[in-house]
Amino acid sequence: MNLATIDIVIIISYIVITLLFGFYVSKKASKDIKSYFLGGNEIPWYYLGLSNASGMFDISGTMWAVTAMFVYGLKSAWLPWLWPVWNQVFIMVFLAAWLRRSNVMTGAQWITYRFGKDLGARLSHIIVTVFAIISTLGFIAYFFEGIGKFATIFFPWDLSFTIGSILISSEQSYALIIIAITTLYTLKGGMYSVVGTEVIQFVIMTISCLVIGYIAFNSVTTEQITDAVPPNWKDLFFGMELNLDWTGYIDSVNTKIEEDGFSLFGFLFMMMIFKGIFASLAGPVPSFDMQRILSAKNEVEASKMSALTMVVLYIPRYLMITGFAILGLVYLGPELQVAGSGIDFETILPVAIQRFVPIGFKGLLLAGLLAAFMGTFAAFINAAPAYLVNDIYKKYIKPNASNKTYIRFSYLSSILIVSIGLIFGFFASSINTLTVWLTSALYGGYAAANMLKWIWWRFNSYGYFGGMLAGLVAASIVPQFFPETSTIYLFPIILVISFAGCLLGVYLGKPDDIEVLKNFYKTTKPWGFWKPICDELKKEDPTFKANTGFWKDMFNCVIGVIWQMTFVLTPIYLLIKEYYYLSIVVTLMIITSVILKRTWYNKLKR
Repeated sequence: MNLATIDIVIIISYIVITLLFGFYVSKKASKDIKSYFLGGNEIPWYYLGLSNASGMFDISGTMWAVTAMFVYGLKSAWLPWLWPVWNQVFIMVFLAAWLRRSNVMTGAQWITYRFGKDLGARLSHIIVTVFAIISTLGFIAYFFEGIGKFATIFFPWDLSFTIGSILISSEQSYALIIIAITTLYTLKGGMYSVVGTEVIQFVIMTISCLVIGYIAFNSVTTEQITDAVPPNWKDLFFGMELNLDWTGYIDSVNTKIEEDGFSLFGFLFMMMIFKGIFASLAGPVPSFDMQRILSAKNEVEASKMSALTMVVLYIPRYLMITGFAILGLVYLGPELQVAGSGIDFETILPVAIQRFVPIGFKGLLLAGLLAAFMGTFAAFINAAPAYLVNDIYKKYIKPNASNKTYIRFSYLSSILIVSIGLIFGFFASSINTLTVWLTSALYGGYAAANMLKWIWWRFNSYGYFGGMLAGLVAASIVPQFFPETSTIYLFPIILVISFAGCLLGVYLGKPDDIEVLKNFYKTTKPWGFWKPICDELKKEDPTFKANTGFWKDMFNCVIGVIWQMTFVLTPIYLLIKEYYYLSIVVTLMIITSVILKRTWYNKLKR
C-alpha cells in the first residue's frame, strides 16, 4: 500500500517530535537515578494517569482485541479479564496506597522493605529482578510480533534481507527500525520522556479513536451487522459452551476459535475469575504499571492516578476496537469467506485501516498507533533497567558509583534487554500465543508469593523466594507437557506448584526479623493475618489500630469491576446501535460512580 504524502508527513513529523522531546528532557532526567526512573516524584497524578492509559493502548494488544471482537462479538468484552484488567480496580481501591507508602524505587527494592536484608531477602531480591526481566523480555517479543505485522500492511518497501543463511523478513525489519527509534528516545529521557511523550500520544490516540468511531457509526447499519454475524454474536452472556457457529458466514473463524481453545467459554470464564482474584491481590507486576505508582507524589495521588487510567482508557479504545471490528465484519467478511482457510485474523486491524480510513486521518491514526506502540514499549524498557541498575549493579557491584555511571549503565542495560527480547520475538508464533503465555503461565508463577507477601505475617523471605522460583520453573515447564492445552487452563497447576514452593520456604526458613515486620506493617498497614505484629505494635503504642477495611475494600472492588465494565460496554453498544442495552449500561455507570464517590473517593486520606 502506498500512503499519501500528507500521511507520510504526519507520521515522520510525529517521530521527529518524539525524538526531540526525549533529547530535550534528557538533562533533567539524568540528574540522578531517582529522576531518571521515577521523574523525581514530581510528576502530577493526572499526567501519570494519562501516561498509564497510553501505555496500555499498545498496538499488539489492540490488534488482539480487534480480532477478539471480530471473532467472539460481545463476549470478547470478558476476554481482557485474562490479564486480568480489573487488577487496576484493586490497585485503585487499596494496593496503590499500600505500595506507594514504601517510598522505594522498584519492586525489587520493595523486597528489602518487606523482608529485610538476610540471605532469604537477598535471594528474594534476585528472583523478583529475574522475574521482572523475563516478563519484560516476553513483552518485547509480544510487541515485536505485533508491530511487524502492522507495519508491512502500510509501508510499500520490501526490506527483507539475509544474514548468511538467515532470512530477515520485511515484518522483522520494520519492527527493528521502529523499536530502535523508541529505544533511543527512552534512553535519553527516562521517565520524563516516557510520561511526556505518552501524554502527547494519548491525545493523538483519543482523536484517532473518535474518528474511527464516527466512521463506523455512520458507515454500518444494525441490519448489516446482523446479516454479517452468527445469532449469538451480540449476546454478552453465555453458558458453558460458546455456541458461536460461523458456518456460512466466515467458516475459517470456527478453526480460529478451536485453535484459541475458547469453545468451553463458561469454563474459561471460571478460570479467568479464579486467576483474576489471585493475580489482582498479588498487586502490579514489576513493570511500567508499578513504576508509575512509585512515581506518584504520595499514596492519594497514586490511587487517583489508577482510577483516572480506567476512566480515560476504555471508552476511546473500545470505540476504535469495535469500529474496526464491525467495519471488517461487514465489508471484509465476504472476502474472508471466499479466501477460505489460512487467514491471519491478527491483520484485521491494519487491513481495516487501509480500507476504511480517509487520507490525512490515516496518517494521524498511524501516528497514533505508532505512538501507542512506542509508548508501551518505552514504558517497559524504562522499567526493566531500573531493576538491573538499582537492584543488581548498585546494590551488589558498585554501591558508591556516581549518578553518571548509573545512568550510563542503565543505557547499556536497556540495549541489552531490548536485544535479547528481539531474539525471542524472532521465534514467536503469534500474538495470541504470547498473550496467553504472559497472562496465564508467567503470571501464574507470580500470583501466590505476591499475594501472601501482603496478607500473612509469617510469610518470610525464603517462602517468597521458594514460591517465585517454583512459579517461574512451572511457568516454563508445565505448558511443555500439555502442548495442545490453552495455557489459561494450566493456571491452577502452576499456582499450586508456586504455593507449594511458598509453604516449603516458610516452614524450612525462620521467621523474618520482627523489627522489619513491625516497620512494614506500621507503614503499609495492610489487612490480613497480622495479629502477632499488631499486638507487638500496640505494646509500644496503645493507640495503634489494625486495618479492618477488608470488607469495605472488597465491596469497592466488586463495584469497581462493574464500573470498569461499563466503560468497555458503552462504546460497543453505541456502535452496534443496541440503544436499550446502552441505556442500561450508562445507568449502571452512573450508579456505580456515585457509590464509589461515597465509599472510596471521599475516604481517601488527603
